[in-house]
Amino acid sequence: MADHPLTLMTVHAHPDDEASSSGGVLARYAAEGITTVLVTCTDGRCGDGPGGVKPGEPGHDPAAVAALRRAELEASCAKLKVTHLELLDYADSGMMGWHTNDAPGAFWGAPVAEAADRLAGLIRRYAPDVVVTYDENGFYGHPDHIQAHRITMEAVARTGIPAKVYWSTEPHSGMAAFGDALRESGVDWEEDRIAGDAGAPRIGLPDEEISTWVDTRGFGVQKFDALAAHASQGENAMFLRMGRERFTELMGVETFLRVYDRTGAPLPEDDLFAGLR
Repeated sequence: MADHPLTLMTVHAHPDDEASSSGGVLARYAAEGITTVLVTCTDGRCGDGPGGVKPGEPGHDPAAVAALRRAELEASCAKLKVTHLELLDYADSGMMGWHTNDAPGAFWGAPVAEAADRLAGLIRRYAPDVVVTYDENGFYGHPDHIQAHRITMEAVARTGIPAKVYWSTEPHSGMAAFGDALRESGVDWEEDRIAGDAGAPRIGLPDEEISTWVDTRGFGVQKFDALAAHASQGENAMFLRMGRERFTELMGVETFLRVYDRTGAPLPEDDLFAGLR
């Protein structure tokens, strides 16, 4: 049993990442009285502009996109009842290979030691018992996700504060079902997006390798509404097209790989705070 209020910290790359990959646990644990801290590393400026206009196209104003996405992020946090939102406010680096990877202030180009030092300061301030971020490939190879992984693991190592650290993931069985549901909803979804590009790691993990399965079906509406708060980003439409019921059915269990633990809680587990309460 902890002798202080339990705290969850999730470290994400962009506005809207908090809803898609950890919206369920943020909502569930907030409802259970656990303090939740969301760290968003970038400003999302490489996201869609009005009408879906992409970076570099006429009508795409990065500063305006960043301002809109911050407002959407705050609305999402309200839906998920996030206790504290912290913004590292690096510039969104865009997809791997974009010229924005090398832009001044881009997260991908930030020294890991410097960014980790900033995150370590937040870890010391909030003393999270549990920290969640991405795996080494940033789940799907996005440079900002990879950088979020790097700085989180460095900050955790520096501080030694969290009792448990997790990487968010998806079971291969769930990814296949997700692809089927998207196609049923009219989304043009190719199987190679699940398998990964040639030479790239496959997205997710075999079911038997996943350590932690958290039931968040009771918070499916909150997760759906949090994602819907990011209305400016067209890629979210593929999730929202399913509707709340189908979305909750497919996205109602969030899965993680436990990569660090001081509690000795047995695996597999169904609670990020197993061994802490």
